[in-house]
Amino acid sequence: MRGTDDKGQEVHESTKTTDKKTAEALRIKREGKLLQEVVHGKQAVVTFHEAVESYLDNGGSPRFLGTFDEVTRQWSGLMKELDGVLLKDISQDRMNKIAATLYPNCQYDTINRQLWTPFIAIWRNACRAEWATPKLWVRAKKPKGTNVTSIKAKRVGSYPVDYATGWRFVQGLGVANQIIMTILFYTGLRPIELFVMETSQVNVPGRWITIPKSKIGEPRGVPIHEAVVPLLTDMVENRPGKLVRTWEGAPFTVYDDNGGQMKKAIAAARLRTHVFDVAPYTARHSVSTQLVVNGVHPHIKDQIMGHAADDMSRLYTSVPQPKLIEAINTLPTFQDWLDADWMKSPVALTHRRAKTLKKAEREAGTRALAAWVARRTAAA
Repeated sequence: MRGTDDKGQEVHESTKTTDKKTAEALRIKREGKLLQEVVHGKQAVVTFHEAVESYLDNGGSPRFLGTFDEVTRQWSGLMKELDGVLLKDISQDRMNKIAATLYPNCQYDTINRQLWTPFIAIWRNACRAEWATPKLWVRAKKPKGTNVTSIKAKRVGSYPVDYATGWRFVQGLGVANQIIMTILFYTGLRPIELFVMETSQVNVPGRWITIPKSKIGEPRGVPIHEAVVPLLTDMVENRPGKLVRTWEGAPFTVYDDNGGQMKKAIAAARLRTHVFDVAPYTARHSVSTQLVVNGVHPHIKDQIMGHAADDMSRLYTSVPQPKLIEAINTLPTFQDWLDADWMKSPVALTHRRAKTLKKAEREAGTRALAAWVARRTAAA
């Protein structure tokens, strides 16, 4: 298709078909869309799919949006529900119905995390491009009243543990994953931030990590606890590139829906240690909670966690901030954790895997897991 639009800009697009009738139909459809845009503006013609593409191009995450089946040529999830839908036709009522369809028996926090958070991020990106009108979308709300029955216990990774429990769990992992969990417990980083981090982002002498783009779209700085200085020093000096690696020395692959590659290791560590309350995100909640317990000022805590930023921190994200470093150093340490050989030589020992579970250990762990699940179910 060749021609010019109302602004005199050349349009040169392929219909991606060799069938003349199909190509002609697509041409007519495209012309109609251009005409609509001329008459009513961009907001009248942009689809949700186009908004998603723009969101992803600007660094957004595809997580929870759905997957595309190459065989059936069909989307799943949110993309399926809004495939071909114009942004102007998406309403609160429509989104509520989609929530009921995709997450019929889920708690409000799951619906917010997996539906509303990505959708609102896409909508805001579209608003910045002037493709959509800002709206006050109403997320799923926690049921009120004394007769509300909890559907299930809290998801592991959504609440903190004490550092003694964290260390007990870490001991059940191989070195590659011990490194990851230790860094998370002593920085408060989001797991995804660590998986994609380069060594160039880590200023060990300054006790500072720079995140170019955080979850809220702004760069931020993260203080480093003294406990992980020997660990990070070895990694930065002796293994440039991606900061954390698998036991084979390869960078972690970050999947759209499943984070990194730790699921099997986490599951096995739980059976070894009988600690079932720890997941990668647990460390972040533990850092936040411990800082509160230690009396750290809420604004300092929020800056460390990336929940808040002042004008100074936005402007100088790569400049270490003494108050934040002082606060992170209030987190508790354990001498045997500090003295672990891999804390001083992580690069050389990354390949060391956790011991294989023996049959008796696996059976004992499985029984302990069943008892833990039963207690949680009874308490929910």
